[in-house]
Amino acid sequence: MTKKIIVKIHEIIKQRRISLRELSRLTDIRHAALSELSNAKRQNINFQHIERIAEALEISDIREIIDLVEINEEA
Repeated sequence: MTKKIIVKIHEIIKQRRISLRELSRLTDIRHAALSELSNAKRQNINFQHIERIAEALEISDIREIIDLVEINEEA
């Protein structure tokens, strides 16, 4: 099994009842970049983006934003 970092943007915006556009406005991160993060389409994670999301949403625990999960590659 290998490990993969998951960015939990989708869960965050759902919990906080805000749109991706609103998160983009709050963080000054391009909507397209947030969308790619949200849909796991991005290979690289910009940690400045993670910091801006945490700051804008007053998140103090990075585990609310990213998670490390094991994935089974047998599929």
